[in-house]
Amino acid sequence: MQIVSLLDSALDLSVAGGYSRLGYALRSRSWPSDDGAPLAGRLVAITGASGGIGRATARMCLERGARVLLLVRDPVRGARVRDELAEVGPIEVLDCDLSSLASVRAAARTVVERHPALDVLVNNAGVLPDRRELSPDGIELSFATNVLGPFLLTARLTAALQASPAGGRVVNVSSGGMYTQRLHAEDLQFERGSYSGAVAYARAKRAQVVLTQLWAARLPAVAFQAMHPGWVDTPGIAHSLPRFQRAVRPLLRTPEQGADTIVWLSWAPGLPSGRFWHDRRERPTHLLPGTRERADERRRLWAECERLSGESL
Repeated sequence: MQIVSLLDSALDLSVAGGYSRLGYALRSRSWPSDDGAPLAGRLVAITGASGGIGRATARMCLERGARVLLLVRDPVRGARVRDELAEVGPIEVLDCDLSSLASVRAAARTVVERHPALDVLVNNAGVLPDRRELSPDGIELSFATNVLGPFLLTARLTAALQASPAGGRVVNVSSGGMYTQRLHAEDLQFERGSYSGAVAYARAKRAQVVLTQLWAARLPAVAFQAMHPGWVDTPGIAHSLPRFQRAVRPLLRTPEQGADTIVWLSWAPGLPSGRFWHDRRERPTHLLPGTRERADERRRLWAECERLSGESL
């Protein structure tokens, strides 16, 4: 077991080895089987579920006995996924554009009206703009979609999550790219300097991990986890990072491999709340010097999310 742990750590430090399909193949050999129905009867809501990792998460949850809510920006694509997966298990589609606060509020209201108890919320939807754009609410698009929308959705669903007989869980899908950035609490919407979509995305994913820890401290009745899926071959990567996708495509994971830890975090027992995971193992939240945030920066992030979303928690 110690050799396995050392190999795992070496893969993680190598980045390419740990984030690629090679890392998944080596690590997954030691995982116990989750055959059966560990999510039997549980209700799982997944954002960004019309393709890529979100769609794979939906299928894998259905295969493990869950009922699934697809929260999607494109209702046509969502309906197509619902029809494709209907034979696997009970599945429902709701409109939810994470970049629009009104859309998030409407989706959360519908979820609560139809399902007073929610077992798992997977905040998976994300966007990587190639230029600075604003959401319908006038908020920088990457921050709006990757941070503020999930914050508001989580806030509006906390009562349903606390009503879960199995114990509510929230899984926030981050990115290994967050290791390269610190929390820019003074400039959350990238109003200063030359805008970079990749940097904005990494900053947003850093903020997402910090919020996971803050949620865990504020709401101990619900288990909050963050994770990163590694390098996954998805339509989003092909669109946003085409050069990267072409350069490393043989190493990219399948969406199912990227979704594995999301699904595992949705049911695995005895996990401490507020942690960061990759390939079913807790990982450090900082690897590079200069990326650690101060307590006042964490408070400022939370306060700004409350202000912009209109939620007082």
